Amino acid sequence: MTDTYRSIAFTEYGDSGVLRVVERELPEPGPGQVRIAVRAAGVNPIDWKIRAGLMAEVYPTTFPAVPGGDVAGVVDAVGEDVSGFAVGDEVLGRGIGGYAEFVLADPAGLTPKPEALSWELAAALPVVVTTAYRALNLLDLADGETLLIDGAAGGVGTIAVQLAVARGLTVVGTASEANHDYLRSLGAIPVQYGEGLEERVRAVAPQGIDASLDTSGRGSLGTLVELTGGPKRVVTIAAPDAADHGVRFTSGGPAEQVPGALAEGVALAAEGKLDLPIARVYPLAEAGAAQDESEAGHVRGKLVLVP
Repeated sequence: MTDTYRSIAFTEYGDSGVLRVVERELPEPGPGQVRIAVRAAGVNPIDWKIRAGLMAEVYPTTFPAVPGGDVAGVVDAVGEDVSGFAVGDEVLGRGIGGYAEFVLADPAGLTPKPEALSWELAAALPVVVTTAYRALNLLDLADGETLLIDGAAGGVGTIAVQLAVARGLTVVGTASEANHDYLRSLGAIPVQYGEGLEERVRAVAPQGIDASLDTSGRGSLGTLVELTGGPKRVVTIAAPDAADHGVRFTSGGPAEQVPGALAEGVALAAEGKLDLPIARVYPLAEAGAAQDESEAGHVRGKLVLVP
């Protein structure tokens, strides 16, 4: 085995041009860690927002930094005091610095990869599944209520729509016109985002909006608060100005986690009961292009990197 590996890293905030392919020394897993040979890594909007410095207050960055939060791969080394995983196990889950050929991970953030899932889909699931479960849990939704999801065609939105519909909720989702049929196929009522959103939502949901989830961070919080009747039942995963609107920003701290969410979501996906389209697969070296596509918006589902 080689004693070095490739990763994508950046040493300053900026556009995608700050991302570089870097050779690193292969790390040994410490106590309570496993090392994963990465087969695929998910690309999430938070990745480019952190790289651009937009989330510095929420996610402080130490340079050099390797982007990425979710991976799928094969356990190739196990540290001391690790139980439940062994060399050769196929896994998926949270791997800090996932834009790499190898990554160290806490087994608590991993789950076995079902054979039915491709490596690309396995890598696409962890962050969006756990985030969608977490956000819906924080909103404390009840059967029969109406949920507005801003940015419903993206990765988190796609999962949240399906989970909410399965729980008996009426879901209104914002997206570009090109994704409206897609949202209908998931069970949501689509509306165009942007200026005039409040009027369009009231037209399709005259019963009112009980709760709102912002997955886009594109300046809609004021409108979401107005539609929901206040900030108490509005949650964002993407807007750094949440506090200005009295809205809760969920960053995924330990107290916010939903136990068993990843395993449950992965099982649903393996059974074909939870769909997540893979919009495009990029080689690891083209991580900058992948982040540019994510930043441009309009991605249906997830983007994935493969080493």
